[in-house]
Amino acid sequence: MKHAGALILVGTGGFLGSVARYMVALMFAPVAVWFPFSTLSVNIFGSFIIGFLSELAVSTTLVSPEAKLFLITGFCGGFTTFSAYMFEHASLLRDGQVFYAGIYLLGSIAGGITSFYLGTILAKLWT
Repeated sequence: MKHAGALILVGTGGFLGSVARYMVALMFAPVAVWFPFSTLSVNIFGSFIIGFLSELAVSTTLVSPEAKLFLITGFCGGFTTFSAYMFEHASLLRDGQVFYAGIYLLGSIAGGITSFYLGTILAKLWT
């Protein structure tokens, strides 16, 4: 595939992923004042999606290289927000919210890894 086509796939997927992330942020806005639920949710769900799709891409022909660029690199790259996670975690610590910072850290890492592997298991069961 030419680089221009790959850029369009990644850029379009990234645009849609970013819009989806913003919609999740709006959904969680009422409770986001005391805990960053939207970022935690998209990171865990995004990890699941990446796990699911990457397993399908490796073990089947259901995910083409183009679909991988669009969905994994583009959509999931725009949807997940690890940089926002880092900022919010540091803000919780800065504000003395050590308990919530610990929950956020554990939830993001354990939830992300668990969701990734659940996605790969589901993909294996589905195929």
